[in-house]
Amino acid sequence: MPDLRPAHDVLALGAAPRPASAPDLVARLRPVLLDLLGPTVQHAERARIDAGLYGADVARLDVDLTGVHVRLGGTTSGATASGPATSDVEDVRSREDAVLRRLRVDAHPLVVEDVPVDVVAEAEGLRFRWVEDAGGALGVEGVEPDDAAPLTGHVRVAAPRDAIVATARRLVATELQNLGLTLASLDVELESAGPRSITLRAFARVRKGILSASVRATATAEVDARMVLAVRDLELSSRNPVVAALLVAARGELAKVEGRQVDLVSDLPPGVRLAEVRVDVGETLAVSARFA
Repeated sequence: MPDLRPAHDVLALGAAPRPASAPDLVARLRPVLLDLLGPTVQHAERARIDAGLYGADVARLDVDLTGVHVRLGGTTSGATASGPATSDVEDVRSREDAVLRRLRVDAHPLVVEDVPVDVVAEAEGLRFRWVEDAGGALGVEGVEPDDAAPLTGHVRVAAPRDAIVATARRLVATELQNLGLTLASLDVELESAGPRSITLRAFARVRKGILSASVRATATAEVDARMVLAVRDLELSSRNPVVAALLVAARGELAKVEGRQVDLVSDLPPGVRLAEVRVDVGETLAVSARFA
């Protein structure tokens, strides 16, 4: 018996039948990629997609975002922050199981908020279904990984430390303006205390009118052997009593994060197993993860 149950969270890919050639598949996927990048994307024409088909399966899908510029915080009218819009299909005419055998995403770099970000990500064995509705429209229905068919792959994201600090300086200046303060200078140190630990130390000089004062901030984030993320040693202080009083609200928000633990394994869905996380700090800040 054919599986004609309603399909959920279906990504529309034009008219049926399913693509029979790689160029057809690429043409259908390109608008989806642009939706994913958001409305503020620049140089979208630089994005490259290549694919290979093997029957119903997608043998490979390669996405290269080198040279693309994106801004955070914007969404299209039909997309969400987590990706392009999907819909439910009540009247299913046909459904066909398939596998995206290998997905690879590269960017050397992708520019995010003026920060050049180098990205290498690869995943294998992503299951999905081709879905055709009663009106002849084609879509893709994702199938979540499970213990019988787990997600495997790896990802590495890296960016120049100086570029990250410059962006942090701009964001901090904006937040301080909300407190009635002006950022005069900001020095940031990032240190790695191990393969899964990073410590931040920051020293800022701020002004309020003719008043000038220093602000110190520290924080450590660490992932232990059980893949539990913890943030500790949070501190935000100033010896100037006026500035310290203005920082009370910010310290209250930090207190909510201090000591909080996030289990990176148990919070993942079945079939997604985080095997390794690594943080490297030097001229470049790099975070890598492996799923197995």
